[in-house]
Amino acid sequence: MDRADDAGVKRPASQTQLSRRAFVVGSLAAGFALAVMPVSADTITTDSNGLVAGEVKIPVEGGEIPAYRAMPASGGPFPTVLVVHEIFGVHEHIKDICRRLAKLGYFAVAPLLYAREGDVASMSDVKQIIANVVAKVPDQQVASDLDATVAWAKSTGKADTAKLGITGFCWGGRQVWLYAAHNRSVKAGVAWYGPLQPAAAAIRPKNPIDLVDQISAPILGLYGGADMGIPVAQIEQMRAALKAAGKPSEIVIYPETPHGFNADYRPSYRPEAAKDGWKRMQAWFKAHGVA
Repeated sequence: MDRADDAGVKRPASQTQLSRRAFVVGSLAAGFALAVMPVSADTITTDSNGLVAGEVKIPVEGGEIPAYRAMPASGGPFPTVLVVHEIFGVHEHIKDICRRLAKLGYFAVAPLLYAREGDVASMSDVKQIIANVVAKVPDQQVASDLDATVAWAKSTGKADTAKLGITGFCWGGRQVWLYAAHNRSVKAGVAWYGPLQPAAAAIRPKNPIDLVDQISAPILGLYGGADMGIPVAQIEQMRAALKAAGKPSEIVIYPETPHGFNADYRPSYRPEAAKDGWKRMQAWFKAHGVA
């Protein structure tokens, strides 16, 4: 049922519900999320020399959310990449991913997509993060916030959103598949170990495999063959569904590789797979119009 807002404009009930959700996180936390401390000695740190990098605010339905943006300090507009965070939010690793992309000439922006649900950066228990925050984030809200992020990026005059790409990790990897089905303006996406068939819920009505026919952009899926949370059988099922639908997507499975293999700050990091995936991502974006 549609409802009228204070200005008399009718909005779908789903949007009205979004606008009424309170925003509980107003800014990004510094450093790494508490749940991942201490960080590994392998942690990669990318400097911001030659970049404009830092926190920004994204106007969204009902308010604003914090985000991290990095781009070259001169020139532009630049090809745009949405960076969708893992369950730990926009902490230092995701910020570093944005800086790495900016060093390659991209306008990279990572919005905090949990701003209404809770501050995961201050939580020390992964189970608490998932149960109290992650499990309460509606897919429709994520898509709306990513749409708003694209609109904001375009408004800066520094982002070429006609060359729009998206990449995401873990929870964010799943959102890459979903957003490619939602926004036909996406040119290409790269999903790093994104869950393909999590348990259904009212706020997560569809999984990537349910949306294969609607995925318009070519997606590169990067998965670990030893990922305990994403069985190889599910990955192969997704691969077969994409092939049957004639989609120009590709899935790479790294044998004997765990979940989170690109997370250089955690014990799950696998340098060889991570470096190969990063090279593949760059080539994928260039081959499909995000460059």
